[in-house]
Amino acid sequence: MSFHQTQTMSERLRSAAEARRAMVTRFQARPAADSPAVLTRQAARQAVAAARETRAADRAAQRAIEAEQAAARIAAEQAAEAERRAKALAEEAERARERQAALKLQRDARYLARKAKAQRRG
Repeated sequence: MSFHQTQTMSERLRSAAEARRAMVTRFQARPAADSPAVLTRQAARQAVAAARETRAADRAAQRAIEAEQAAARIAAEQAAEAERRAKALAEEAERARERQAALKLQRDARYLARKAKAQRRG
């Protein structure tokens, strides 16, 4: 703020007016909206935006395809796991039936042995 103390009020007003004139000059120097240069830049920006939208749509489609493939792979894995579990349960049930049959045979053998022993005695 010390540099403001050395400037007089008229110097500050003159520099502000010059700054405003420079801004107006810079604004007026801009090409008109229907200028070929402006239209060319606008067309280039629109082409870039369209290409960007196309790439975004392609990426979204690719992500959707990948998600569908992942879902199909997961479904196949789950089906295989369910089949494996069902097979394991069936095998376990078969083993349980075989164990029960073996236990029944042992029980029947003990019963018959007791009956035979009782008939010999009596």
